[in-house]
Amino acid sequence: MAPPKGGFAPNLDKFLDSLKSRPVDASVENLISLIKRRQIQGSEACAIATARVLLQVVARDKWSDVDQLVGRVQLVGKKLVAAQPRELVTGNIVRRVLGLIRDEASEDRNENESASQSFADIRDAEPSVPPSPVGKGSSRPPMFNTRTQSMYNLLSDPDSNGAPWSGLSTPGYGSGTSTPLAQGPSTNVSALKSEIIDGIEEIMDEIKQVDEQILAYSEIVIHPGEYVLVHQPSRTVQRFLARAASKRKFTVLLAVDPSSNASPEDEDQYAPLRKAMATSGGTLVTVMNTGFMAYMSMVNKVIMGARAITAKGGVLVDSGAAVIARAAHELGRPVVVLAGVYKLSPESQFNQESIIEWGTPSKYVNFSDGALVKSVRIRNAVSEFVPGELVDSYITNLGAHSRDHLHSIISDHYKEEDLSFDFW
Repeated sequence: MAPPKGGFAPNLDKFLDSLKSRPVDASVENLISLIKRRQIQGSEACAIATARVLLQVVARDKWSDVDQLVGRVQLVGKKLVAAQPRELVTGNIVRRVLGLIRDEASEDRNENESASQSFADIRDAEPSVPPSPVGKGSSRPPMFNTRTQSMYNLLSDPDSNGAPWSGLSTPGYGSGTSTPLAQGPSTNVSALKSEIIDGIEEIMDEIKQVDEQILAYSEIVIHPGEYVLVHQPSRTVQRFLARAASKRKFTVLLAVDPSSNASPEDEDQYAPLRKAMATSGGTLVTVMNTGFMAYMSMVNKVIMGARAITAKGGVLVDSGAAVIARAAHELGRPVVVLAGVYKLSPESQFNQESIIEWGTPSKYVNFSDGALVKSVRIRNAVSEFVPGELVDSYITNLGAHSRDHLHSIISDHYKEEDLSFDFW
């Protein structure tokens, strides 16, 4: 009997493909389940999934005004954040969408008010028509009232009474039927919905283009002949190093997990970086993150990826990076963090322990050792927090920033009323 084929486990791609065939509420509950089970994890995947499901909420839910839509997005956002509070990017995307809705609604309202005011100005400026002269000395030719009246009689209701012009309406006067003063509610909602959908799609495009925009700064950050220390580099950091290596030669010190039970897949994820460094003539040295201090004296800078960045500059990173950042700070080596703006969270008031993720210790302790498992409590941190004081600069898709400049980026991307919105 042939072994069953794999590939049926839910993931981000399968979730995105299922959105059009599922009701909105079912899609929301499905995403909550996938995030809880960590079948969708990581900053980029969670950000894209959140943006796509909120797009479905805007496009397919029935709503008649902005307040109703804002309330619906807030409700869905609370559920998604509660599914995995440590994924700060989920709350970031929800806040971005809320701010987008408020911006588009405000712009739409201003356009309607401007159109109404312009119409009123035109109406007030219309000159009054003087009465037709009827005296003998008038040089104005007579009006063709007889012919006009006959034409009107042909087109009018034979049973109607009153003056021959009583049934006509001049655009801009009277009831305003021909030229309405403002768009109806259905027209406004339809136009607003289209604008919000376009805005959410722009957010998703921004997320997908982050890496390419960050890579443009690789030649500025990394100089020829430098020793660069990285810890379990993310895809963004690996591509950043590979781009720099295509232009100049330098040495990468790759700090990896020392666990003896690490799976073979852990080593393969750095294969593209090794290939890029070898092709360009650069050097890559693998070191255990427990012995990196022996190399710190020759390190010129440390480059890290980020799961999220808080308002005060603190960085949520993979476990093991915090001790490297502290060592670099003590020795005066700059620490550079790479992250897209969508990872910059306005969150600042929280317990650091609450955002640290803990995983299974099976990589470090074999459960077949019953005595050890029974007698010792072992905790394996998957992520940890690096205080902002240990970071020298942040490279985002908008450029290089200092810690003091982060608040201006937050104010540009989030609305004040959404900053105080509590997801918990």
